[in-house]
Amino acid sequence: MAFAPPQRLVRALGETAPDGDGWLEKLPETVRQAVALRELSVDRVQVPGGRSSLVVLVRRADGTPAVLKLAPPRFRPEAERAALARWDGLGAVQALDGPETAGALLLERLHPDVSVRSLPEAKALLEAAGTLRRLWVEPPAGQVFETVAERTGRQAVAMRSTAAGSEAAVAALVDAALAAREELVGTAPEVRLLHGTFRQSKVLAAERSPWLAVGPDPVVGECAFDLARLVRDRVEDLIGSPSGAATTRRRVRKLAESLELDGERVRAWTLFRAVESGVRALRVGRPRDAELLLEFAAWL
Repeated sequence: MAFAPPQRLVRALGETAPDGDGWLEKLPETVRQAVALRELSVDRVQVPGGRSSLVVLVRRADGTPAVLKLAPPRFRPEAERAALARWDGLGAVQALDGPETAGALLLERLHPDVSVRSLPEAKALLEAAGTLRRLWVEPPAGQVFETVAERTGRQAVAMRSTAAGSEAAVAALVDAALAAREELVGTAPEVRLLHGTFRQSKVLAAERSPWLAVGPDPVVGECAFDLARLVRDRVEDLIGSPSGAATTRRRVRKLAESLELDGERVRAWTLFRAVESGVRALRVGRPRDAELLLEFAAWL
C-alpha cells in the first residue's frame, strides 16, 4: 500500500529518536508484509493517530473488521502483546489470533473515533476509572515487565539533566518530584500489572463492552501510579479555569476514593509524572506544553 505516515507520528518519533532509527523509512514495506502475511485488506490509516505507533484499520479474509498496529522496538510492542494476553479482553482490547511478527499486533476493532473524552467530564472520569480498575491484576508468572521503579528511575536521570540548566522554579519542581518518587518507590503497597499510560483518550467505545482500554505501555507496580496521567486529563481546560487548582485537588481526592487508593500517593505520583512530562517537553522543544504541565504540577 502507498501512504504517508501521519504527521503526528512523524513528529513524535523525531522527538524520541532525533537521529532517526530507520523505522519510518522501512514502514511502508513493513505494513505491506504484515498485511500480506495475515491476508488483510486495508480500509484506511487512522489519522491523526498516536505518537508511538501506526494504526491501520483493516479487514480479515472473512470480512471481520480489525486493527493492525505497528510500533518501533523502543515503544515495547512485545510488552503490550504480553499485557493484552494477560487481560484476555477483560477491560482491554482483545488481541486476535494469527501469525506473530515483531512489532505488529492484530487487534479487534473498537470505535476508533469515540473515546470517553466525548462524555461530560464527570461521567468521563467515572467510566475511565471503572475501566482502569479491571486492568489491575496480578502480573503473569514468568513474564518480565518493566517496574515502576525502573521506568521512573530512567526518567529521573533525564529530569536531573534537564533541571541543571533550567530556571529556579523548574529546578524546584524537579527536586520536589524526585523527592516524592524516592519516598514512593520504597513503600509501594501492592504490585499489579498496570496500563502505564492511561488517560481518557485510551478508552474507546466497543461492541462487547461499553468501553475498553487500548494502547498500554505496561509496567508493574502500585495502582496509584496508573491514576496519575488520568488526573491531569484536559489539562488545557484546567489551566484556563479560575478554579483549576481546586478542581485538580478535588479530582485527586475523588479518583482516589472511588478506587480505594491513598489520595496522598495519587497526588505524589501525579506530581512526579506531570513534572517529568513537563521537563521532557522542554527538552524536545515544546515550550507551550511544558508551561501547561509545570503550572499544573505547581498546584500539587
